[in-house]
Amino acid sequence: MQTILIVDDDESVQVSLALLLKQNGYATVCCDDPAQALIMLAQHAFSLALLDMNFSMQTTGDEGLALMTEIHQRQPNLPVLLMTAWGSISLAVKGVKAGAADFITKPWNNAALVQLIQTTLALREDISASYLSRKALDADYDFSEIVGEHPELLKVLATIARVAKTNASILILGESGTGKELVADAIHRNSPRKNKEAVKVNMGAITSSLFESEMFGHVRGAFTDAKADRKGHFATAHLGTLFLDEVGELHRADQVKLLRVLQSQTYQVLGSSKTEKVDVRIISATNRELAEQVASGDFREDLFYRLNLITLRLPPLRERRSDIPLLARKLSDKLCVAYGMAPVQLSTTALDWLSQQHWPGNIRQLKQSLERTLLLVGKPVLEKSDFMSVEEDRHAQECRETSMFSGLTLDQVEKMMIEKALQEHDGNLSRVANTLGLSRFALYRRLEKHAIATSESEA
Repeated sequence: MQTILIVDDDESVQVSLALLLKQNGYATVCCDDPAQALIMLAQHAFSLALLDMNFSMQTTGDEGLALMTEIHQRQPNLPVLLMTAWGSISLAVKGVKAGAADFITKPWNNAALVQLIQTTLALREDISASYLSRKALDADYDFSEIVGEHPELLKVLATIARVAKTNASILILGESGTGKELVADAIHRNSPRKNKEAVKVNMGAITSSLFESEMFGHVRGAFTDAKADRKGHFATAHLGTLFLDEVGELHRADQVKLLRVLQSQTYQVLGSSKTEKVDVRIISATNRELAEQVASGDFREDLFYRLNLITLRLPPLRERRSDIPLLARKLSDKLCVAYGMAPVQLSTTALDWLSQQHWPGNIRQLKQSLERTLLLVGKPVLEKSDFMSVEEDRHAQECRETSMFSGLTLDQVEKMMIEKALQEHDGNLSRVANTLGLSRFALYRRLEKHAIATSESEA
């Protein structure tokens, strides 16, 4: 029988958790302060630890984080779940970033807590196996599009190896540009659904008025512009995978509609009374902290728990600098092929310089820097000085553009940028959207917002 350590200074919490876990087949050991917890840790073999974040009048969470750090130093492979109140969600998120497996909130949902514990324990074996070499992982799984050998990345890949074959919903968290879409692709590619459709939807680009039509489809005549039947994303992804990117941008009203489908596995096409069944594997991603959005009321708690049965947190590039030379070479080779250029080498000094940069935009920003330098320098071997020169020129240009916008509101700057891009690309909306880093739907919304008239061009 697996034994779980419960550390909480509230005796009623200890009793409630111990009873719940006993009913679900777990043994427990309870204590009420960090010192006693460390003694228990030395005397028993635990499978998991449940820790409160505060053990005194303090509410900073420092006591719980300090205990978790001490536990990890003594037993690195013991998974830790943190317990906190809704008002302290940011502390729990801080704890997860510091190494906790996940967190629960007080008051907790019994079913959700038991499921979280079961999932965490099921992954324990693979967490300890995450220190396998990249070569060992690549021998059994297709991670060809994900570059890197850093231990934090290997942990993510080992977890993917464990969960890809299941139908568990997965939430991918990480800063913008960390490769969340590549991870979603890898999950699908290594799953039993790999021969079926993998549909990707940018939730931030779908207006609330179009949500049902986009996700569930519509029949002819369902609304004014519905001139023909349209298949929705759920129908297209049937028996495959549906990737919900930027899920944190989903409007509150639409969250209810999404939740209903995930719970019942059924939906109705807009304009039809017929109920359709659907079998999809849901993978979602966001650069926001959904738990904090739940605490603020911007994201539904029940949808949050439906989406994050398994959570993957991608490390930012600055936390895996040893992977930067590998990434730079791989990206450089791809860019040369894409532009029809002869292969270009990166000198040791160039790779060292790239590895030292902060890269707030992560892999996406690294790629843009490589792309600019490859195109502007045109040398067979790129040196540190080449990158520095291009970056200095870019910074000077940004300073000039910033001075142009002095005194303007954000809306005025946005409108000016769109009008400039429209002029540069002769009204071609696809190119304008690509230049501005927007989807066509997002561009349409901004054109309407700023009352910018266009004669749409697709050439």
